[in-house]
Amino acid sequence: MALKRPIQPMPDDIAERLESEGLRAAYDVRPPYQRNDYLGWIARAQRAGTRQKRIDQMCQELMGGRLYMKMVWRDG
Repeated sequence: MALKRPIQPMPDDIAERLESEGLRAAYDVRPPYQRNDYLGWIARAQRAGTRQKRIDQMCQELMGGRLYMKMVWRDG
């Protein structure tokens, strides 16, 4: 299934953070729409502090495995 929204590129700093925290696999198993939504949401932050909070939230949700944008998510 193709995404209807523009595909967001993976910024280097986010890729490095996912790797350093061992979360790349957790990110990669998420559906394409979730990965794209996370990156778009982070990219739309207008302040560095907001961007960092959004990256932190994404990482916490990936670590826990049960949330997506503060909503309950179940794989499969």
